[in-house]
Amino acid sequence: MEGNLKEYQQLCKLSAKKFDIQDKEILTWGLGIAGEAGDVASCIKKTFSHGNDQKEGIRENIGDTLWYAAMICNFFGWEMQDILQENIEKLRKRYPNGFTEKDAARNGTMIDWNKK
Repeated sequence: MEGNLKEYQQLCKLSAKKFDIQDKEILTWGLGIAGEAGDVASCIKKTFSHGNDQKEGIRENIGDTLWYAAMICNFFGWEMQDILQENIEKLRKRYPNGFTEKDAARNGTMIDWNKK
């Protein structure tokens, strides 16, 4: 059975610790997503720099990162589907014909490291 983002957000909420203090809650979700993203990076490093296959770890930690993203959305009352759609629209507008350095520069804000 395939789920959807709304269902996923609800399941994440059910599996999350309940906090009495809102600041502590959002700090937990914010630090958690940073930690899981770091775990993704560490698994990639181990896989490609050390020859220690951690692809399953990459996959698992991406899932954990998504869990924290869902909890941040829940905290603010945002629907992940809405955020996904907004991002799709932004990417279509920014890269109408696929990636180009010109489009990525976004009005000249991209640093040309070759000129330094």
